[in-house]
Amino acid sequence: MAHELTSPSLSDSASSCASAARPGWWRDAVIYQVYVRSFADSDGDGVGDLRGVRERLPHIAGLGADAVWLTPFYASPQADGGYDVADYRAVDPVFGDLADADALVRAAHGLGLRVIVDIVPNHTSDRHPWFTQALAGVGRDRYVFRPGRGPCGAEPPNDWESVFGGPAWTRVADGTWYLHLFAPEQPDLNWKNAEVRGEFDSVLRFWLDLGVDGFRIDVAHGMVKAEGLPDIGHGQQAKLIGTQRLPFFDQDGVHEIHRGWRRLLESYGPDRIGVAEAWAPTPERLALYVRPDELHQAFNFQFLNCPWDAAALRSVVDESLRATASVGAPTTWVLSNHDVVRHSTRYGSPARARAAALLMLALPGSAYVYQGEELGLPEVLDLPDELRQDPAFLRGDGQDGLRDGCRVPLPWTPDGASYGFGPGGSWLPQPAEWAALSVEAQSADPSSTLELYRRALRVRSDHPALGAGDGVEWLDGLPEGVLAFRRRSDDGDVVVTLNTTDGEVDLELTGSVLLGSAPAGPVLPAPAGEFTDRAAHAHNVRVPADSCVWWAI
Repeated sequence: MAHELTSPSLSDSASSCASAARPGWWRDAVIYQVYVRSFADSDGDGVGDLRGVRERLPHIAGLGADAVWLTPFYASPQADGGYDVADYRAVDPVFGDLADADALVRAAHGLGLRVIVDIVPNHTSDRHPWFTQALAGVGRDRYVFRPGRGPCGAEPPNDWESVFGGPAWTRVADGTWYLHLFAPEQPDLNWKNAEVRGEFDSVLRFWLDLGVDGFRIDVAHGMVKAEGLPDIGHGQQAKLIGTQRLPFFDQDGVHEIHRGWRRLLESYGPDRIGVAEAWAPTPERLALYVRPDELHQAFNFQFLNCPWDAAALRSVVDESLRATASVGAPTTWVLSNHDVVRHSTRYGSPARARAAALLMLALPGSAYVYQGEELGLPEVLDLPDELRQDPAFLRGDGQDGLRDGCRVPLPWTPDGASYGFGPGGSWLPQPAEWAALSVEAQSADPSSTLELYRRALRVRSDHPALGAGDGVEWLDGLPEGVLAFRRRSDDGDVVVTLNTTDGEVDLELTGSVLLGSAPAGPVLPAPAGEFTDRAAHAHNVRVPADSCVWWAI
C-alpha cells in the first residue's frame, strides 16, 4: 500500500527569524575540508603538501564547493598531525613555505574558492619558543603551571585527564606541573594572560593580510578553564566530543575571546569568517558561539554523531535548526572529518553513506565535505600498528586511536605507486580496492558516488528551494523509518524523502525525481478510486531501501 504524505507541519526551527538573517556567503556554503598531509603530494616524499593542494584545486572547484578549509600546515614537530604548532607564522618545510601558501590562496581565489585555515589557540607545541622559555623559568604565566599535590608535590594538581588518555598534567624538572588537555607535547596556554591574547590577534592579522578568508578555530570551547581548576570528581575519560560538563570545556569566558575575534575579522570587511570547532552539551549552548557578535559558524557534532535512525535524525535536525535560528545564525551539517570514523563505515554501508550525503546537502544552512567522502571512501581499519601516528593510539591508554584510518591519502588514479597521490609512495598505505574508488575511475561512471556529489552540489546551487533557509516542513503520514520534508521557494519546491529501512517503500507523491542516492521513480498506477480529490495529481513512487531522493514539486 502506498503511504500518502499528509499534514505538512512547520518545524519549530522555522520560527520566523528571517528579519534577523544577515547576508553572507557562509550561510549556505559548501566547504571542503583538506587534510593537507593526505590530499596530494607534489614532491614524492609520501606526504601531502601545499603545492599538491594547489595543483588539485580544480577538483574541489569542479565538485561545486564554495570554500576550502586547510588543516594546520604551520611549523610543527608533528606530534599531533600539526595541531602542535611551534611557529604560527611559518609553514612547516614538509608542506612547503610561505610562498606556497600565498600561491595556494591566489590560485583558490582565481577558481572562485575561498580559503579557511586552521588556528590552534588552546595550546602550542612544547617546541614553541615560549614553552622553551617557560621551562627555563621565563614567562611561565603564558601557560598553566601549578604545584603538585601530596607529599613533595608528587601528585598532579587535580584529577583532570587528557583527551588522549592519562593525566592532563606533566611534571617538569623543578617539580611543578603543566597542563595539557591533549598530548604532553601540547601545553595549554593561559588565556588570562594579555600577552597570549595579543599574540593571537597578531597571528590572525598575519594570515588575513596574506588573503585568507577565515579561520576554523580548533577546540574553540577549550581556552578558558574554571576558576581554581576544580576536580571533576570521577574517573570517566575526558572526551573532545561528548555530553560531559567539564571544568575545562565550554566555560563562559571563551565568548569574550570570540567577540574580540569577530571585531578583528570585521575590520577586514564583512566576508572574513570564524568557524568554531566547539563542543557543547546542548544545541542551545552551542548556539551561544554563533550569536551576532561572535563567530559565524559552529560545527554541528550532534548531527555527525546521530545514528542511522529516522526519529533520531528528525530530532537532531529540529534541535539544531531551532538553536541556531534563536540567534539568527546558519546551521552547519557535517558527516565526516579528520577526527572520526568515516561515515561510509560508521553507517554500515555505502548506500547509507550516499543517502546521508543527500540528506545533509538538502538541509538549510552550510555543509562540510571531508576529503574522500565524495569518493565513498571507507575507514581503513587494518593499518599496521607500526605505521600509526594518532597520539591516542601511541599512548596506549586513549579512547580508540582510530583517527589514522580516516587520514589515509586519497586515490586520484587507478594505478601508480600511490594511486596518483604523488610520484612516490604514501605515508599510510592505501587499500588495493581504492583503485576503483579513485577520482579518475569514478569520473567515468555516472552512477558513482563522485558523480552523485557533483550533481548534488550543482542542483543545490541552482535550485532556489535549496541552500540557505530557516527551516523545513516535515511531512507526516509515513511508515516507521521514513522521513520527508519540504523546502519551499517561489519558483518551485523540493520534497526530500529518506528511507532508513532495509526495504522499499511506496509513497503517494506529486512530483518528479530531481536526484536520488539510488534509482527511484513512479510505479504502476494505483487502482481506480484509491486517490481522492486531494491527491488527484499524485502518483505512487517507490523509494529504495537506505536511500534519499529529492523530488521537484
